[in-house]
Amino acid sequence: MWGKVPILKTINRIPGGLMVVFLVLGCLVNTFAPESLMIGSFTTFLFKQGAMPLIAVLLFCSGAQITVRTAGVALWKGIVLNTSKVLLGVIPALIVGKLIGQHATWLGLTPLAMISAMSNSNGGLFAALASRYGDDSDVGAVAVISSNDGPFFEMAFMAGTGLANIPWITLFAVIVPILIGMLLGNLDDDMRNFLKPGVMLSIPFFAFPLGAGLSLKQLVEAGIPGVLLGLLTLVITGVGSYFVFKICVPGSVRRSGAVGAAVGTTAGNAAATPAAFAAADASFAPYAAVATAQVGASIVITAILCPILVDFLYKRERKKAGLAAETPEDVMKDIGANL
Repeated sequence: MWGKVPILKTINRIPGGLMVVFLVLGCLVNTFAPESLMIGSFTTFLFKQGAMPLIAVLLFCSGAQITVRTAGVALWKGIVLNTSKVLLGVIPALIVGKLIGQHATWLGLTPLAMISAMSNSNGGLFAALASRYGDDSDVGAVAVISSNDGPFFEMAFMAGTGLANIPWITLFAVIVPILIGMLLGNLDDDMRNFLKPGVMLSIPFFAFPLGAGLSLKQLVEAGIPGVLLGLLTLVITGVGSYFVFKICVPGSVRRSGAVGAAVGTTAGNAAATPAAFAAADASFAPYAAVATAQVGASIVITAILCPILVDFLYKRERKKAGLAAETPEDVMKDIGANL
């Protein structure tokens, strides 16, 4: 008789495990046995090609959680963190682009690589970390934060500052799933409640194919600039947003300021942003390949280091407040309360 294996409890012992474990597994499989994911049919659809549709599901389900009547704190937290992430992510790239040129390099990084990686956070990883280290309003904030899971803000800022020429319909298409989800959630409470589990349930399912789109070879190909890009993203947008969150969100309505650092990531779909820029503005085409490799390195580095950063900040806050360390049972209880 087979004994029970505490798989979920073990995963939850790892900072951001629900996202990171499956992402790393996908990356390892794609690095050492990529052909195993390309046998076709549902296997390939789910484990190799399923990330983008499932992220769209996350955006749709997250959007449904924003209601006119109950948005309140969740909406404010989302606005604070989304604004902080986007501004802290785009400003360095815009400064470099304006001072030394839109196609010039700074420490081996182009403005294209910087804006693609630094202003585009991993909404799925944020949701996973918020469910562990935050409360319901933090999880609900992902509906706003997820609006930067794609090239919308990057293209808007680059186009608005004259560094790129992007059709506005392309920008609007990115947020359509969120808007439709918001509409349904406001029209029908039952529909909103029905869609709520989709926020967390989709995480491991899109995490694996996101990882399967990465390879440890990317770290080698991107070199030191790629590693630097990941660290800049983590420190500038993660640590920076942590302090912004603590300043702008009252302590009475937040469980932990550590959640603010959960936006210090680069989304998996950010790897497609340089190509999207190149497709919209041909002048970026010669730089897209290198930028893609560097963004890929940032995705891997931030996916691994951001949960560790959030866990460190969370435990540091608890220690300063004189609270005891949490047990695995406490972790499971917290996660269950936010589903």
